[in-house]
This record gives sequence, C-alpha cells and structure tokens, in this order.
Amino acid sequence: MVAGVAAALAGYLDLDPSMVRIAFVILALLGGLALPLYVAGWLLIPEEGTDLSIAEDLLGYR
Repeated sequence: MVAGVAAALAGYLDLDPSMVRIAFVILALLGGLALPLYVAGWLLIPEEGTDLSIAEDLLGYR
C-alpha cells in the first residue's frame, strides 16, 4: 500500500495482494526480514507504466 510492492509481487506471482502482505507481516515478526525485502522491491520493481525502476533511474540507465 505504501509503494505497491506487495501488489506488484502478487500480480507477478498471480496471487491475492493480501496474501503477500500477510507474508510480509509474518517475515517482519519472525526476524525483521520484511523491511529489507520491501525496500529492495521498492527500488528494483519498476512503477506501473514505466520501464525503469528507481534504482535504474538513480544509476542513470535510460
């Protein structure tokens, strides 16, 4: 809901976004792995309608 990471992963994996969000919550409770994965997804998954991710844009890929 913040950056659309769960919705993007759910669309790619053909799952319900709620299932992905629940998985993130479980990962957060079981050791905090959810935050680094969420940030990585935010940086690496391109926004809908664009070809470049935030990381690619910051690195100057065109």
